[in-house]
Amino acid sequence: MFPAENLRDWRGKKVIDPNSDKIGDLEAVYVDTATDEPSFATVRVGMIGRHRLVFVPLAGATVTPDAVRVRHEKKLVGDAPSIDVDGELPAAEEARVFAHYELPYQPGVSGERRLARR
Repeated sequence: MFPAENLRDWRGKKVIDPNSDKIGDLEAVYVDTATDEPSFATVRVGMIGRHRLVFVPLAGATVTPDAVRVRHEKKLVGDAPSIDVDGELPAAEEARVFAHYELPYQPGVSGERRLARR
């Protein structure tokens, strides 16, 4: 995995799927609060005036000279839970993000959030 600091440098860069289809532009990185490792990114998708941010896992992602390539197909990412471009992921919605990608979800031992924006 690559450090979250380096991924922040890619804000605004394109995010592509395994077939090199552009999904959207990287907006933010979310780290796992238990490990402080990059876990998800939000990707700006949609048409002008109707943008939203979708979540995509960063596990297995690679950085190319001009993009971040994720392991998930554009359609799956486009159907992922989303927030408004100026919104925030409610704690109650975290489990839905993980479930969309069939990933295990476990909140912190005291029920704290699993994802934190960087």
